[in-house]
Amino acid sequence: MYQYTEFDKQFVRQRAAQFRDQLDRNLAGKLSDEEFRPLRLQNGWYVQRHAPMLRVAVPYGEVSSVQLRQLAKISREYDRSYAHFTTRQNLQYNWIPLTKSADVMDLLAQVNMHGIQTSGNCIRNITSDAFVGVAFDEIIDARPYCEVIRQWSTLHPEFAFLPRKFKIAVNGAKEDRAATYWHDIGLHLRHNDAGEIGFKVLVGGGMGRTPIIASVISEFIPWQQILIYIEAIVRVYNRYGRRDNMYKARIKILVKAEGQKFFDQVEEEFKQILTRDVDGASHLIPQAELDRVSASFVQPAGVVAHDAAGHGGPADAPVAFTKWLERNTHAHKVKGYKAVTLSLKRVGQAPGDATDDQMDKAAGLADQFSQGELRVTHDQNLVLPWVREEDLYTLWQAARDASFAAPNIGLLSDMIACPGGDFCALANARSIPIANELIERYQDLDELYDIGEIDLHISGCINSCGHHHSGHIGILGVDKDGSEWYQITLGGSDGSSHAPVSTVGKVIGPSFAADEVADVIEAVVETYRGQRAANEKFIDTVTRVGLDPFKNAANAVRRSTAKKAA
Repeated sequence: MYQYTEFDKQFVRQRAAQFRDQLDRNLAGKLSDEEFRPLRLQNGWYVQRHAPMLRVAVPYGEVSSVQLRQLAKISREYDRSYAHFTTRQNLQYNWIPLTKSADVMDLLAQVNMHGIQTSGNCIRNITSDAFVGVAFDEIIDARPYCEVIRQWSTLHPEFAFLPRKFKIAVNGAKEDRAATYWHDIGLHLRHNDAGEIGFKVLVGGGMGRTPIIASVISEFIPWQQILIYIEAIVRVYNRYGRRDNMYKARIKILVKAEGQKFFDQVEEEFKQILTRDVDGASHLIPQAELDRVSASFVQPAGVVAHDAAGHGGPADAPVAFTKWLERNTHAHKVKGYKAVTLSLKRVGQAPGDATDDQMDKAAGLADQFSQGELRVTHDQNLVLPWVREEDLYTLWQAARDASFAAPNIGLLSDMIACPGGDFCALANARSIPIANELIERYQDLDELYDIGEIDLHISGCINSCGHHHSGHIGILGVDKDGSEWYQITLGGSDGSSHAPVSTVGKVIGPSFAADEVADVIEAVVETYRGQRAANEKFIDTVTRVGLDPFKNAANAVRRSTAKKAA
């Protein structure tokens, strides 16, 4: 993990102190709420439906056991003893009083954490593959480059007030587990024909009211020049992005409207920056700086490649353990190791939520089994990246006792969901009750395994925090005459191995009432089971047979509901 220097630590502490001064002036009436709003937003503080919400940055998903324990402490002493892990590798609190917010910022600073730029119209948290640094298919470790971009973008004076929020994702593996095509900028690390390291650059992706898959703007930018190229993109966006309509202010709208003209302007800006740079180096990433940052991302001293002597379990290990091995453990770049997913999907708890006790227990598992390190995933789970294969059975037992061992990773009950109308003032409908009903309905492991891999994503409004557009099955909450209704989409993809081409899901008909949704999803799933070819995944069946069979099944649920009501 990146090791904060004294400068880094002082920077975060001073930012916390600055926020405390701003808060004190606001509470004393010396700084109006309107003046305070952009200041609290760029430190991660929203005002939500019931209380303030704090979003804490977890850059590229890496978090230590020490940090996780501090997050647990904050939830216990300042919130309601739980927190929520998001799809963008952040953590959110929903009930911290604003009067206590500066105290929380100080606690975060103690463990080198903060909420800087997790909100506001600026460059947000830099995200990556949760298996970065350990993935078996990794081409180049993306973490040093993520960290360089994070430091460059933090409080960048030119990009503090963009037309709209701006998100960057970086991928260094063969599989795109970072959903890069759904970001304002997506970066793919690669080698050119000469073996040099650089980036394939994507631009203009995003969800919301107008879901758009990003376009390739450059096939290869040398790593030394990537900050210049990002600067050129964001500068053109800052100059021409719309500020008169927040729904049309994202860069995706500008890219779609301008097309090649936008690409040409970025290239021209890129060349001008290089030309204006007299000594040719001041805007480049120095090798010494990359080396300094990269030194934090070496293999932990306790990790030694070896021939594993099995998984540490008995010959007659329980079936639940065998299924867990299949779904929750992942191939590793270091011989004798696995990466292990701790599932945060369970009956009676919102997807991505973890209590203070669960966070403490996860930190303990990280200390015992994973060099004190965890990762936050795009799918709202936690990962232990450094687990010896011999320890898997012991880990499974401990994870089971801590309620982290559901063997459902990648299956229907391993869904993504935003907090929805239970917390968010922007939401049209609740997400959590729908998610909980579906998780409870699909508890039979034999049924789940027969259904196979399905990405189910739920959003409470069109802002798409639950990434419904990229779900094989997407559920979107909509308002209909003051009531909660839900639109169903099929065939979306985030570009991961389940469906390696990013696609936008398509709506399968009018919206459904809340009490119909679970039955509709069941009808869709049963239609797939009846239509699939041998060993065919859900997304592939949808692509092959089209939407009509699924529409008919969903509409049958509506007709049945109407008949019962009559």
